[in-house]
Amino acid sequence: MRPTTSGPLLPSIKSPDDVKKLTDEQRVELAGEVRETLINCLSVTGGHLGPNLGVVELSIALHTVFSTPTDKFVFDVAHQGYVHKMLTGRADKIDTIRTYKGLNGFLLRSESEHDAYGAGHAGTCLSAALGMAAARDLTGGDSHVVAVAGDAAFTCGPTLEALNNIAETTKKFIVVLNDNEWSIDKNVGAIARYFNALQTHSTYSSVRTSAADFVEKLLGKAARKIAHKVEEGAKNLIFPNVLFEKFGLRYFGPIDGHNLPLLVKTFEHLKTLNEPVVLHIITEKGRGYQPALDNPGKFHGLGAYKIEDGSTDTVSSPTCSDIFGRTVTNLAIDDPGIVAITAAMPGGTKLDTFKRELPDRYYDVGIAEEHAALFAAGMATEGVRPFLAIYSTFMQRAYDMIIHDIALQNLPVRLCMDRGGLSGDDGPTHHGLFDIGYLRHVPNIIHMQPANEAEFVAMLNWMAKYDDGPTAIRYPRGVITGVSVDEKVSPIILGKGELVQEGNDVALIGLGSFFEMAVRTKELLEAKGYSVALVNPRFIKPLDTELLERVARNCKVICTFEDHVLMHGFGAACIEHLHDAGIPTPVERIGWPDEFIEHGKPDTLQALHHLTPEAALDKILSRLKTDN
Repeated sequence: MRPTTSGPLLPSIKSPDDVKKLTDEQRVELAGEVRETLINCLSVTGGHLGPNLGVVELSIALHTVFSTPTDKFVFDVAHQGYVHKMLTGRADKIDTIRTYKGLNGFLLRSESEHDAYGAGHAGTCLSAALGMAAARDLTGGDSHVVAVAGDAAFTCGPTLEALNNIAETTKKFIVVLNDNEWSIDKNVGAIARYFNALQTHSTYSSVRTSAADFVEKLLGKAARKIAHKVEEGAKNLIFPNVLFEKFGLRYFGPIDGHNLPLLVKTFEHLKTLNEPVVLHIITEKGRGYQPALDNPGKFHGLGAYKIEDGSTDTVSSPTCSDIFGRTVTNLAIDDPGIVAITAAMPGGTKLDTFKRELPDRYYDVGIAEEHAALFAAGMATEGVRPFLAIYSTFMQRAYDMIIHDIALQNLPVRLCMDRGGLSGDDGPTHHGLFDIGYLRHVPNIIHMQPANEAEFVAMLNWMAKYDDGPTAIRYPRGVITGVSVDEKVSPIILGKGELVQEGNDVALIGLGSFFEMAVRTKELLEAKGYSVALVNPRFIKPLDTELLERVARNCKVICTFEDHVLMHGFGAACIEHLHDAGIPTPVERIGWPDEFIEHGKPDTLQALHHLTPEAALDKILSRLKTDN
């Protein structure tokens, strides 16, 4: 039965079965409603608008031809899964996306049976989907597995590793290459150039000519002649055809990723094949909303915006990312040995400032964090001073390189971890809550966190001059305290913290962005008549053990504060040292529990998990009573 309503279609979509009942014309109409809903809802909640506007027709076509949850869709990163959510019974909740207790901004297996695989980092979908296909084959199933990857994902090592394994593993597998020339920022590198060379405006003839020229340029005239002889037609001259077929995958495309009837017919054909295939579609990131088309980088993921022009509220104080980009650029202007490296995040890390002013010393390696770390290590061996800027959550991917290539060789690579701490609305895949734990036990690494913006600049200046080994600095999303970067701070001295205030009853040690929480806790304790010592530790490693022992011997209780999980965190380091030093002063800790923290506003999540001055006060008072 086809819907007969003349009203909006989206409210009638309660499951993918309702999408299948629509006519071709109604699906096109549905695509328009989905876009309008996304633009309206995300103007309030923020989110990944551009990527989702680009996959509206693709998502509708997939749910028209295939049947989830029996069939499996695996979206790379899964930030473009909003449309999929709307088509699988969650359209009435899309206005809650990225809000506490609302829909997650990525796919979650726990959120819906239609979310076959959760994600949040790039380059995972081909391997995961291939694992599903192999399990299906092993158990005698006949479901379809479709992996949807953007062109940027093909700069990731795991994607290429999976490509190398597909043909050897299964005969029934569909890869959709969603080609829009963008990841978060403009794609870079040779593979991106391969795909970008195929973009076509109106006819395949332009693709045919440019692709043939491209093949000739790479492989010579003989390759062009061979391609002509194999089969006439534009798609057989296209380089990815050569690339993917070398991996044993049959290539189809490129086709218009916004032509819904064509997508449906193509998927209907592909599902009949008993061989692994790649469908190359050309899409437009931000399609249907002019501000997103004009500024794809900004609208990849953003906060609330004004629908009429896409403008966003300006922040009165510069963010840590802003300060980082400006400071490292200034340092590099004065020091020709400094270079900046990022992994597809010039906008997020604000290294676009460096790129603009010092393009010859700026390197964007694409979504390839492992390579970025190795690349930085190689540069450091030659006396160059690399600043490697990667979000804390993504630096995890380079862990082996940090140990084996940077720390083991004691190379002066500067690891700059943006979003160190809770990342709020982006949720568990993006929280930077593990970097202290995965770095503090690695020999040779120096790890710091500033308590305010001025101290941040001072630390970056110190790092620029330190050539005796690797250094790391973690800093939060947004602002710390909003103080001027020109405010005076005491000199940064290796392994030395700052005793801000003496005290005899309680010692509060507030790391980085949580130093202000320690200050507020101090005020609560002082209001009750307690003498409070206040410490800004500055260094996670090496600990200022002299200062730690001093306050531990003078006070009855210590309380540490950190925007990090307590397991293997900064507070744990303090406990370990005091134990080894034979100092029995008890240590209470304020930090995140041993679990993956949900999405939501930081204030909401801190209150939920008892990361507040009031909770710290209760812990400290309870300990003081126990010890008396």
